[in-house]
Amino acid sequence: MLMKRLIIIVNEDRFFLSHRKEIALSAKAEGWDVSVVCKDTGQRQDVEALGFQMTDLPINPTGVNLMEELKTFCFLRNLYRKNRDAIVHHVGLKCILWGGLAAKLSRVRGMVNAVSGLGAIFSDGKIGAMAKGVMAVMRLSNSRRNVKVVFQNREDMALFLKHGVVKENQATLIKGSGVDLQEFNYTPEPEDGPIKVVFSARMIKEKGVMELLDAAEILRPEFGDRAQFLLCGRLASNADAVPREVLESRCDGRYLVWMGLQSDMKSILGNSHIFAFPSYYREGVPKSLIEACAVGRPIVTTDSIGCRDVVFDGENGYLVPVCDSRALADKLRVLLEDKALRERMGRAGRAKAEKEFGLEGVIQKHLEIYRSLNLA
Repeated sequence: MLMKRLIIIVNEDRFFLSHRKEIALSAKAEGWDVSVVCKDTGQRQDVEALGFQMTDLPINPTGVNLMEELKTFCFLRNLYRKNRDAIVHHVGLKCILWGGLAAKLSRVRGMVNAVSGLGAIFSDGKIGAMAKGVMAVMRLSNSRRNVKVVFQNREDMALFLKHGVVKENQATLIKGSGVDLQEFNYTPEPEDGPIKVVFSARMIKEKGVMELLDAAEILRPEFGDRAQFLLCGRLASNADAVPREVLESRCDGRYLVWMGLQSDMKSILGNSHIFAFPSYYREGVPKSLIEACAVGRPIVTTDSIGCRDVVFDGENGYLVPVCDSRALADKLRVLLEDKALRERMGRAGRAKAEKEFGLEGVIQKHLEIYRSLNLA
């Protein structure tokens, strides 16, 4: 009987817990020996409490220092040489970049690369030198047997197919990380208090933080006494981060509130009325959007890659142009003024979540991939 060994490699422990935990638990329940490799940001005990061995990954998720990158690659190469019989599952561009190359050179049994968004170097719609370099390394890594590459949206998959980074028989589409439809159940909007508009993401400019702040100011004269904008998310360390002092100066704690990282988004969404996400980052399919769908909140997001996979314009929310605070404010105004519309769109969002984004379907598709690679 073939051994069933699975190593999941992600940037950070908190991302594993928020985006890959249920897949790993289901694989473990099916008899896989599952271990996790990620940067320890202080949640190792939470990972290990689930029954997984966790190895600390030396990685700077947003860095470009050559020596740091080489250290990450060498660590993974040495790890894989000791675990050639495993299926390795890389999540995120940097883990795919160095993990994929290490897996090819170490000749591990099988490899899954999960492209959960292409990020800043692909965001401007142009293929620059760095993006070309990344694709060249990935093309080399994928030129081996027993590889599957999971994409969250069709645009990313089409881009990689066009440039020969993957072959047709290697690529598969799984729309997002899934949402637990029982936990994130449909919840009618609250009747009392201000109309709450929620945003959830890291505090980086490309997530649309500044555009949302500007849109809120446009709406302040009309809604300053009956609406509230809640920004949920941690500070970031990369060059595109929104500084703490900017957030603290722009947010007054009443109409505009920066809440920092929040661990209970279900409750926050359940006590909200609208979800706003004006990102122009090259997303996969944002988990925050599918959670808002599941709870039944109308969404205003951008007509950009990944975001438009969640919203059908005019049905469960609105799509607005990127970097357009005025258009964002206009669509938010429509929803702020119309309770019946919010309810109708929220129910349409819930139906979309049930049809397209259920966690159980995502889990089963991943288990099928693991089984196929282990038997090949």
